[in-house]
Amino acid sequence: MIYVFDGSLEGLLTAIFEYFERKPKSIALKTGKLFQPDAFTETLHIVNDRKKADRVWQGLQKRLDGQWSRKFYCAYLSELPEIHNSLFHFACYIFSNEAGAEKNYGNPYVLVTSQIATKVEREKHRMEAFIRFQHTADGIFYCGIDPDFNVLPLIVKHFKDRYADQQWIIYDLKRHYGLFYNLLSVEEISIELSNQNLKQPSSNQLSEKEELYANLWKDYFKSTNIESRKNTKLHVKHVPKRYWKYLTEKQLE
Repeated sequence: MIYVFDGSLEGLLTAIFEYFERKPKSIALKTGKLFQPDAFTETLHIVNDRKKADRVWQGLQKRLDGQWSRKFYCAYLSELPEIHNSLFHFACYIFSNEAGAEKNYGNPYVLVTSQIATKVEREKHRMEAFIRFQHTADGIFYCGIDPDFNVLPLIVKHFKDRYADQQWIIYDLKRHYGLFYNLLSVEEISIELSNQNLKQPSSNQLSEKEELYANLWKDYFKSTNIESRKNTKLHVKHVPKRYWKYLTEKQLE
């Protein structure tokens, strides 16, 4: 039997609820985008239900510690096509077994949930380390990013705490939404501009001092760099080339 849902976390949790209410023998969970009707396979289209989803999430939190609850959420944020089905079966496995079942890495769904969550966490840390803001003409610090995974929900606290005294926008170019901090709270936003303008604001969109700031940082980076101790292989290991587009100092190379 195939469960078809909308790809949302609420839909995923609702599907888990429906499974235990109906108790079919075998289930494959697919999003509406990936689902292809099959005349020989029974299907159920999941209707999102907040109450059912909340009950499942609360149940998972009772059975899992905080670390594993986060792993479940991080794995979901990977947006990988196969992750929804894996998380569905992971949750069913957790609910169907004694406490501590998440420690059984011999179970394929436990293993894949942990592995993908680790990849998402790694991307989250890299975004926190490599994001460079540009100061716009209206006084807001802006950065456009295109991470492999949907990590914006995971980096909110870091940037809110670290840049609490300035307004900033971090915009996900791949997913077409961003975070705006207005000195009081963080809001989710969507901007109607071309992808190119969002990726690299034009000179008239930047503050007059932005070029000065950028040049000062480049000069500082250049002056502190010891050419004779340059180890490109090690550097690329810690700062992969796909992140260089975010780094002001890399415009020197």
